[in-house]
Amino acid sequence: MIEITLPDGSQRSFSEAVTVLQVAQSIGASLGKAALAGKLNGQLVDASTVITTPASLAIITEKESEGLEVLRHSTAHLLAYAVKTLFPDAQVTIGPVIENGFYYDFAYHRPFTPEDLIAIEQQMVLLAKKDETVVRSVLPRDEAIAYFKSIGEFYKAEIIESIPEGEAVSLYTQGSFTDLCRGPHVPSTGKLKVFKLMKLAGAYWRGDAKNAMLQRIYGTAWAKKEDQDAYLHMLEEAEKRDHRKLGKQLDLFHFQDEAPGLIFWHPKGWIIWQQIEQYMRAVYQDNGYQEVKGPQILDRSLWEKSGHWDNYKDNMFSTESESRIYALKPMNCPGHIQIFNAGLHSYRDLPLRYGEFGQCHRNEPSGALHGVMRVRGFTQDDGHIFCTEDQIQAEVVDFDRAVRQVYAHFGFNQIAVKLALRPPKRVGDDAVWDKAEEALRAALRNSGQEWEELPAEGAFYGPKIEYHLKDSIGRSWQCGTMQVDFSMPARLGAEYVTQDNARKVPVMLHRAILGSLERFIGILIENHAGALPLWLAPEQIVVVNVAQAHAEYAEHVVQVLKKQGLRASADLRNEKITYKIRDHSVRKLPYILVVGEKERDAQTVAVRARGGVDLGVIPVATFLEQLVQEITLRV
Repeated sequence: MIEITLPDGSQRSFSEAVTVLQVAQSIGASLGKAALAGKLNGQLVDASTVITTPASLAIITEKESEGLEVLRHSTAHLLAYAVKTLFPDAQVTIGPVIENGFYYDFAYHRPFTPEDLIAIEQQMVLLAKKDETVVRSVLPRDEAIAYFKSIGEFYKAEIIESIPEGEAVSLYTQGSFTDLCRGPHVPSTGKLKVFKLMKLAGAYWRGDAKNAMLQRIYGTAWAKKEDQDAYLHMLEEAEKRDHRKLGKQLDLFHFQDEAPGLIFWHPKGWIIWQQIEQYMRAVYQDNGYQEVKGPQILDRSLWEKSGHWDNYKDNMFSTESESRIYALKPMNCPGHIQIFNAGLHSYRDLPLRYGEFGQCHRNEPSGALHGVMRVRGFTQDDGHIFCTEDQIQAEVVDFDRAVRQVYAHFGFNQIAVKLALRPPKRVGDDAVWDKAEEALRAALRNSGQEWEELPAEGAFYGPKIEYHLKDSIGRSWQCGTMQVDFSMPARLGAEYVTQDNARKVPVMLHRAILGSLERFIGILIENHAGALPLWLAPEQIVVVNVAQAHAEYAEHVVQVLKKQGLRASADLRNEKITYKIRDHSVRKLPYILVVGEKERDAQTVAVRARGGVDLGVIPVATFLEQLVQEITLRV
């Protein structure tokens, strides 16, 4: 008998070998119909996989995240099938799943056009409706190479040639199309019902600019049409909110070819920057951080000791002077250790918290640059805590409290916590990583937080907690981090004097709340569609006069507001009041104050809030109190 254990602990017995799909059908007809794949002893497999020994099994449907991934992976193959049907001379290369969809790269003698994209999507619909069974087969490596060469798929043959000799490879066939793939895939193409091709792009074979340029087709696929509709609507909203367009429209910043990946901040944009920096400086002070400032460039030898040169040098800008090699800092941590090392510290000094608005430079590929979101020069609200092992949990718990308060002030209340674990390329032995990872888990438990673990996504020097913020249109942004580092302080000679007068290496906690200030500003602009809350808005209030006779009163109101630290100006142009209101509304000012004869005589203002909301006529003193309260509460 073959005993199959299901996720709820129940078991089903079969007298002979059985497929995943047959197990699903034995549970219920509806589950059998919905089954896309299975998780057999923790491994994702095809629904056609045969089970011959006792095992644990979960049936994967569209309700599980793995099910959506299988749908998207299978839709990528459906795309390749459609391309080969319409363009038989095209060669298929690779087609992975990505966030919210998939892509597939093709080699073809001419560029695909938008019209081609429409035809390919229509062909995908026709092929899906044929509901062809997806069949897995296995071939020896050399036979697979010969097969793909025989059908003119030389890129596929090259991929297989990188597989060690003697190994077998799996192929998937649907109709007349066979592709190389590990799988799993849906049982038949009829399961693929909700998808859309999105755009065309260029891509080098294997990501190397020395190789041939391929054509990449991006697509999205979903289990339900309403999910895809919501995603497409989100993309439309994201297009309207693009911080690059709004940055230009609102005169905040610009970019130019002479400084790729670097930002030219205009006065209004720099006001936003300053408001955020001043706010975060207060957060530093309230949480016991001493602000420091480290050098921009440091000798290569220090980066070698810290581990950055071996693990990160491809992303570092370097220069030479007087036969010495220096590098612009990509991170602030080695500099903070030098400040710690400049004096002798006792256990009584710990935890010692340093904070810096540290400007860093990273040599990001030009194709990865994206407005203020991905740049080569940026500033972090960076902090490092030197502490004992016993102090880790308390520090992480305090940080979790502080970070949530900061995000709430910026309007983010939906926060997901993730724990990024040891990457393949790292410093420190497994025992150190075990200790660091468990310290963060314990701190999250003590904070009462739920979290998701991300294998292999930690920094090379330590695991990290990540804070992911959900914005107003449902996108997730990773901002804050807290990392435990047992390695770098030792590599750079950091020590403190213990209670028994011994020397010991401190633990170093790397933490940032906003991450890159540039990127966070971009997130804020898109989250608020450029209509920033009052305390952040570069232009908070404009006072417009109905006629020239009211100009003096308008300027008086502006002066009253400015004395309270508000960013206010007067628009005294000889234009119709409706024109001036419309003009300032486009600039997304929080408040427009209209003053005419009645307002002047009664010492009031007619208040229009952003979005054309008429708040009525309010005494200047009363309105001022409301403004101060709004800024103080950061609502």
